[in-house]
Amino acid sequence: MPVRVSEFSWQQTPAAVFLSLPLRGVCVRDADVFCGESYLKVNFSPFLFEVFLYAPIDDGNSKAKIGNDMILFTLYKKEPVMWETLSMPDIDKEMMQRIREKSILQAQEKAKEATEAKSAAKREDQRYTLGVMMKIEEEERKKIEDMKENERKKATRELEAWKECQRQAEEPKRIPRKEKCQRGKQAEEKGAIKPPSLPRKVPPTRLPGRGRNWENIFSEKLKEDSIPAPRSAGSIQISFTPRVFPTALRESQVAEEEEWLHKQAEARRAMSTDLPEFCDLKEEEKNPDWLKEKGNKLFATENYLAAVDAYNLAIRLNSKIPLLYLNRAACHLKLKNLHKAIEDSSKALELLTPPVSGNANARMKAHVRRGTAFCQLELYVEGLQDYEAALKIDPANTVVQNDAEKIRNIIQGTALKSHD
Repeated sequence: MPVRVSEFSWQQTPAAVFLSLPLRGVCVRDADVFCGESYLKVNFSPFLFEVFLYAPIDDGNSKAKIGNDMILFTLYKKEPVMWETLSMPDIDKEMMQRIREKSILQAQEKAKEATEAKSAAKREDQRYTLGVMMKIEEEERKKIEDMKENERKKATRELEAWKECQRQAEEPKRIPRKEKCQRGKQAEEKGAIKPPSLPRKVPPTRLPGRGRNWENIFSEKLKEDSIPAPRSAGSIQISFTPRVFPTALRESQVAEEEEWLHKQAEARRAMSTDLPEFCDLKEEEKNPDWLKEKGNKLFATENYLAAVDAYNLAIRLNSKIPLLYLNRAACHLKLKNLHKAIEDSSKALELLTPPVSGNANARMKAHVRRGTAFCQLELYVEGLQDYEAALKIDPANTVVQNDAEKIRNIIQGTALKSHD
């Protein structure tokens, strides 16, 4: 049963309404605020506040500020008039329900329109981005094609020039016929030379008993002399540059890997019983389960300090067993170490994940013990939250139901006293 809040203060101007709602322990994370044109609701377990406004407001521009155990609303009116009261006078339950349903439907329609508008804007941005990227890629492609064409033309020119140089080098230098005739006449006049006679062709001499001549032997000898000697064997040292594949920071998992290695090292240190501090222990005292049973027996004999020592040693051996923290929280409750009881209960709930039927009883006990510690510290709102969480796990538990009802009566009595 929620605790309805009736204590609030409000002021107004022709354009706006300023509403101040005190709530103990309110925070942004846990408060649920709903604002419509004619309906305002605040749900902060176990508190509930709702008001059916006198006239419509502009819920899109209205604001809420949460902090310092207080919620401050700034509600802008649609029509600049002064209100007689904050809420509608003479309103029955049926009209309240109709206003609630209408406000929820209007909020859903506005949320749907905002989502569609956001999706349309996102699609438009994607379309524009795609067009710009295609244009940039087309320009880059054209630039690369132009560079390829220029390189091809340059290579073709260089190849043609090289071919021309080779052709000129292979061509024998020919003396023009006119110049040759002039040189012959000059030589005859001086008597320095005579017209050359053509040499008589001598048949090649053959070796006896073989079908080869001396000319062929000489050419083969030249060919053998022109063949290079085989290369000597050897080894070549090659050093390769390291290949680096850089990874973007948003995709890198270096931090996760380092955290995982750190946790593995801590777990090995925690489970290692070869350390000097564990050398004097017996073999059974190095077993966390045996230590847990020993702590349970000491707790049954009301020797709470010794039970805490047993649980402490078991946690040092293995810090991943949630029942060790849960049982140690019970010992701290008996010893009135309330802050330590809250800390151990929270650690047990952290380890009891995921929430399944196998650990339901342990999770309920953790909530009850933490809620008990909160209540003994006079933090009744926090304690009631833990008891309600325990009831969600085991709704048929009459003991938890009675304790939760007592805490609600204490909270309501405190609220009435402060109101008086």
